[in-house]
Order: sequence, then structure tokens, then C-alpha cells
Amino acid sequence: MGAPVLTDYYVEHKSTIPANAGELVKLFVRRRNGTHGGGPSRPVLMLHGRSVPALAGFDLQYKKYSWAEELAKKDFDVFVMELQGSGLSTRPKMDDHKNVSPAPAQRALLSPHPNATPYTGPVTYASQLNNSQSDWDEVDRVVDFILAETGASKVDLIGWSAAAQQFGPYAIQHPGKVRSLFLLAPIFPPNGRASATGTDFGAPVPLPVSLPAAAFGFPMTVGTKAGLDASWGNDLKCPDQREPGMVDEVWKAIMAVDPVGAGWGGPAGPPQGLNRIRNSYWWGWNKTTVPLHDVLGGSVPVCLVYGEHDSIVNTDPSLGLLYFSVPELYKAIKKPKKLMFRIACAGHQAPWERVANDVHTMSEHWLKQGKVDGAETGSYYRDVDGALTPLE
Repeated sequence: MGAPVLTDYYVEHKSTIPANAGELVKLFVRRRNGTHGGGPSRPVLMLHGRSVPALAGFDLQYKKYSWAEELAKKDFDVFVMELQGSGLSTRPKMDDHKNVSPAPAQRALLSPHPNATPYTGPVTYASQLNNSQSDWDEVDRVVDFILAETGASKVDLIGWSAAAQQFGPYAIQHPGKVRSLFLLAPIFPPNGRASATGTDFGAPVPLPVSLPAAAFGFPMTVGTKAGLDASWGNDLKCPDQREPGMVDEVWKAIMAVDPVGAGWGGPAGPPQGLNRIRNSYWWGWNKTTVPLHDVLGGSVPVCLVYGEHDSIVNTDPSLGLLYFSVPELYKAIKKPKKLMFRIACAGHQAPWERVANDVHTMSEHWLKQGKVDGAETGSYYRDVDGALTPLE
């Protein structure tokens, strides 16, 4: 059997982001098809988190770190999508550097590129960019595209980090289109922002959101290579947890899908590049919505995987909306078709760490067998040798 076939698409979509509502936009989708016409397609859709573009996260072309390619080699038809504001999809209001967060530390990063003097004026679009409903709409558009392309009746969903915010509620709202859900390092706020009163997933406030200005009065922030390295470093607790040179490889991949951001940033000399990150307003993903309609863990089986050293997905309960907990997500799923694994020597950036191959294999087994390492339900600690110890 030959190598998986690669095809890139730009899926047209009528935007529901307030900044460009009603406009036809393009959602980038990469397909790595490993079925080769040898049988019915088993489509898998992979979605990025808040700040890392999907191709850098799921299709890193370095050694065997491409999760999408490795799954395609196992006979899956893999699709990797970008929401608006990320990667090669339409990025409304994000080409204008004046729309970067007005925080002084953020604005300072824009000098000397693209402007020699730091810009201190107001943003030109004084609201957040995307929101939960616009994200769910874009996921649904791509899911319908995949089902039409493949002839399949359902799609498996794989999300990393904040993709849980899109894929979890999406599966609850569209269970007839979703076969299963695999979430790596899922961001889950048990006490997260509620939906509108009397609704399951209605917007709790008029959109777009611009207040408080300090949080939502701008469409984007920017990130640096040094910032990525520092954040990642917080989770590095084991010897050789990541290979040397991985920050360089990841940053190169992020810049490859952000040609505008690649021309920004200092200090003096050639631009070092900035990662343009959309500013989002999310709701409807909390301990109240997870059990709705008995979908998660029922008609849609769920597998949760996170690293034992992940400092992002499990935070202190005192943080309010920023209190995140994977075990609380597991508990909130009331139906029995659920698995959770805390994996040894891994952090939030597990797709780029030495455990990446283990994660690939775990997802393959979940998709093919509905179980991982022989387990069909329950929560476990998975050590470096793959041995499981029950957590319950």
C-alpha cells in the first residue's frame, strides 16, 4: 500500500464572526487519506487549541511527529482544520498590527517590526474576534464537507487543548454526526461561563463582546518563540522529555502558516516573527453542559488523555473561570463509555514530546477498538512502560 495521499482544501463558509459576518471566508483543511480506495473511508477530524495552528500541532514535518500522517498510515482518512483566525484560514482584522492587545508588553513586541515606533493608540476593532457559536458553526461546516467528500455517516473527533471547548459542545449538539471523541490535554473549566438562561448553548451576552476592554476589547494577541519555550519549560520535569531542537522545529512550523506574523517582531535586525493569536469569547463548556442529553459517554464515547506534568489543564480552584480540571471533566461525563489517562513524563505539549508516538498509538487503538491498552472504561495512570494503575 502506498503512502497516504495529501490534499489541501479551502472550504468556503459564510462567516458568523461579527467582524466579518455574512462574508464568504475560507477555512483551511488538510487531508491525509490512508484508505487508498481500499474500503469505506473512516474520517477523523483534528482541531487545534487556542494558540498553536493545526498544521504545527498535528502535522509537524519532523521525524515522526506528524500525528495526522501516522494515523493515515493506519488506514484512516485524516482531516486537519483551522478555524478562522488561525493558520491558513481567513484571519479577519488580524493583518492590522493596531489590533494587537493594547497591553504595553504586547505593543512593545511590535517594534521595530512592523513599526519602528511602538504604537500606543487604540485598536481599530475594539471587540473580541471569534466566539463559541462561530467556532461551532465552522466545525459543523467542515464536518459536513468531510461527510460529503467521504460518503461516511459520522466522523471521529480528535482535539488538543482548547479544542475541547469546540468539540465537546459540538458533539452534544450534533451527536448524529460524531462517532467518538478523543481529547488530548483538554481545557475544561468546571465553573466556566454559562450559556444564556433557559438555553443549552445560547450566547449569554450580545455579540461581539468588547467589555471589559482589558479582556475582550481587541481581536488578537501575539506570542513569541521565547514565550513558547518558557511556557513549555514549565512542564519539563523528566530527563529527555523533549528532543533537542524541538522549539526551533515547532516555531518554524508556526511561522510557515503565518506569513504576516513572520514579518513582525524584534529586536533590531531582521524580524524574528510573532504568532498571531485570536482573542476568543467562549461559553457553554462546564459541569452543567457536559451531561446534557446523555451524549458524552453515551452515544459518543469519550477518551481523555493528559500529561502528568501539564501545568495548564489542572489549575487551582480559586482561579474562577480559569480553574481547569481534566478529572472534573471525567466526573461530569455521567454515562459509562469514557476513559481517562494521566500519562507519565508528559506536559501540555505532548504532541511534540517523546511520548508523541505513545499518544499516536493510544488514539489509533481508541479509534479502531474503542479501548486503549485493553481498557474500555475507567481512569488510569499510565507509566513510562505503558503499565496502567487505576486512579479510581
